[in-house]
Amino acid sequence: MSSLNVSNITVSIGGKAYVKNVSLSVEPGKVTAILGANGAGKSELVLAIAGMLGVESGEITVAGKTISNCSPEVVRATGVAAVPEGHRVLASLSVDDNLRAAGALLRKSELEDTVTEIYQLFPELAERKQQQAGTMSGGQQQMLAIGHALMAKPKFLLIDEMSLGLAPLIVKRLVKTLEQLVAKGTGVLLVEQFTEVALAIADSVTVLRNGSACYSGAAQQLRDDPSILANAYL
Repeated sequence: MSSLNVSNITVSIGGKAYVKNVSLSVEPGKVTAILGANGAGKSELVLAIAGMLGVESGEITVAGKTISNCSPEVVRATGVAAVPEGHRVLASLSVDDNLRAAGALLRKSELEDTVTEIYQLFPELAERKQQQAGTMSGGQQQMLAIGHALMAKPKFLLIDEMSLGLAPLIVKRLVKTLEQLVAKGTGVLLVEQFTEVALAIADSVTVLRNGSACYSGAAQQLRDDPSILANAYL
């Protein structure tokens, strides 16, 4: 099975458990959303899957291969790429240099093809190839951050707080891009504070409260019965 599976993982920092026995799976060509209030453990869960935080117990696998407690480089090599919160780009480099730095390990022909694909996905970036990344708007920087992750040609994309601080029009634009990626078979794990954004595109949802999953199931059920979500946030 080529899915990304998280089985009963616990993640602690400084002796405090931020994620407690959480399980979920991300299927190719599907969107799994993680919802929850601030401090629910959403970012810690993503960082653990991406290899940026250690896993105390439980297991994370991709296509049956264990990646828990592997380095971020090893995790990326298995086809899992993360877009951390906060539009992280190499601010002093141009857009083009940002993408090329992210794809430094690709063969030359593959590098050129992948950069071209990202410019096709985000024409806004193609128009700003030589612009210094740090001088772009938040929305453009978020496009570049997603482009960074896509340079790894991932099977699974983890996006933490995609729409944070962005105008609704930009969020709509990014959602459209995600739908294109999903249509091509990429599995997406989307951490999102804005529930309506996530529920609009999610196939399945895990809701975290104080580090534990208080709901895990079909997104349609939450769309049909908003009280489930309301109770999870209370």
